Amino acid sequence: MAGDLRLANEAWEALFRAQATIAREFEDADIWGDLLPREYGVLYALSTAPDGLRITDLMNDVLLTQAGVSRLVARLERRELIAREDDPDDRRACRLRLTEDGVAVQRRVGAAHARHVARAMTRTLDRTQLETLRELTTALLERSNP
Repeated sequence: MAGDLRLANEAWEALFRAQATIAREFEDADIWGDLLPREYGVLYALSTAPDGLRITDLMNDVLLTQAGVSRLVARLERRELIAREDDPDDRRACRLRLTEDGVAVQRRVGAAHARHVARAMTRTLDRTQLETLRELTTALLERSNP
């Protein structure tokens, strides 16, 4: 048990530091144009939801608080990259969708970000290691509490 306790904490520390270090590298990259990386995260989340997302769904997807998501949404609406529409399933709610400009920005920035992610991940890990990393992190997510 003591060995597992130490190993589990060392594994967590390594995972946390690797994620934070690589995330900082991504944030510092010259690919975002006039977007913040978190704003891109909202555009990306909406690009994967053809029926749009409620703000509560978006909070879970981009891992931000309601206040943080609300500020991001307001900025992206002012820039006409996203728009609100009535929710057909709930008249009290609305859904957020990408505008045509939002789709174009998401695709342009997303392509550059995807190339950067691939460079960062493959400079150290080979295909088998990447598959193992995906399996391990997926298992952690599936068995964690939301």
